[in-house]
Amino acid sequence: MKSQLVIQNLKCNGCASTITAKLTDLDFVHSVAVDVDHSTVEVIYEQEDNLPIVLEALRRLGYPQVGDNNPLTTKAQSYVSCAIGKMNHKSIK
Repeated sequence: MKSQLVIQNLKCNGCASTITAKLTDLDFVHSVAVDVDHSTVEVIYEQEDNLPIVLEALRRLGYPQVGDNNPLTTKAQSYVSCAIGKMNHKSIK
C-alpha cells in the first residue's frame, strides 16, 4: 500500500530526518519519502490497516495530518522532534 499524507508542523530537514527514522522503525513500513516544501510524507507499507498506526506515530511526533487537531502541545512536540532530527542528521555526516 502507498499513501501520500499532507501533514502539519513540517518545517525542515530535521523534521524530515526524525519522521523518516521513526516511520522506518515500524516493521511493516517499506519506505518513507518526506517533501518538506509540500509538507508531505509518502509511505509504502504492507497492509491497509497499518495506515492508522502510521498516522498515530506522526501525531505523537508532532506532525498530525492537515485537518486534524493541532494544539500547542502538538506543535511543541514537533519542535522537539525537529531538534532531535537535526542532531541525528549532523551526527551522520
